[in-house]
Amino acid sequence: MGRVPNVTRADAQAALRNPLAFIAARWTPDPRTVRRAALAALVMSVVIVVTGGAVRLTGSGLGCPTWPKCTEDSLTTTSEMGLHGVIEFGNRLLTYVLCAAVGWAIIAARSEKPYRRSLTLLGWTQFWIVMGNAVLGGIVVLVGLNPYTVAAHFLLSSALIAVATVMWQRTREGDAEPRPLVGKAVQQLVWFLVAASVLLIAAGTVVTGAGPHAGDSSEVPRMPLDWETVSKLHAVLAWIVVTLTFALWFVLKAVDAPKGPLARTRELFLILLAQGVIGYVQYFTDLPEVLVGAHMFGSCVMWIWVLRVLLSLRERPEPDPRPSAVPAQEPATSASIAGPR
Repeated sequence: MGRVPNVTRADAQAALRNPLAFIAARWTPDPRTVRRAALAALVMSVVIVVTGGAVRLTGSGLGCPTWPKCTEDSLTTTSEMGLHGVIEFGNRLLTYVLCAAVGWAIIAARSEKPYRRSLTLLGWTQFWIVMGNAVLGGIVVLVGLNPYTVAAHFLLSSALIAVATVMWQRTREGDAEPRPLVGKAVQQLVWFLVAASVLLIAAGTVVTGAGPHAGDSSEVPRMPLDWETVSKLHAVLAWIVVTLTFALWFVLKAVDAPKGPLARTRELFLILLAQGVIGYVQYFTDLPEVLVGAHMFGSCVMWIWVLRVLLSLRERPEPDPRPSAVPAQEPATSASIAGPR
């Protein structure tokens, strides 16, 4: 084990002013570490959606009836609140795990050599989305699970998944200008696919807001819409996404596109088929909670793969896997880490 460097008072002051720069001056992560940190943040962004769905499907949405405390007098759940309180409070605790995963991704990205500002910004974007969604989650509780706030809560989670997916992809690329692998017409088709997928996810939140799983056993307001009608609209949008995906695969084959976009499109098509089967089975079996939860997980996976299809349409040179040496004329002293980057 190497000698621990002396930390002067100036170093300590610099660390307090800019801890990320302090760490980056003393640690260079392996590229695989940065990729794994970004993947961990992505996985946790999906986990928090699934566990949030479990809160709603078990009727535990008001297990902690207030926010930020669990009750007026207790920060944590109490024995009198039973299982519902444990489930709701457990989901709140997972927010801290998500913050830790996002924080790890930010630290790893900030410490990578050479410094990649775009990667660090993606990490910070995730952090602020998490903070915003935590506040929105508190508002959801305070307004008694109003379905419109619940829908916004899910949509913001989908935005978090989008940013986490982009960051994960960017950790495996360089910072050169992207070079398109397909023509303009194919790119436009994929953007239509992305737009249709956004509409599909948004329609899914309306189905949830009008459906029977209100999130709590008490009288919770629902969206004043016919549930079967919005479910059929959701199904139509799903078929549009499936059709666009199949058309994209056919076009990519016709233009002899690289295997990357073809593989991602084929994977997306299979995911959509599985998601469609779950959707129809849950519809005709009166929405059993397990299948609804599986459908929510499938929605997250589908959204990730739609974005992976989009990101596969271009390439950037991969970064050099060998860590860059710290220039001899710029030692890791308090002077070199004092300023923020």
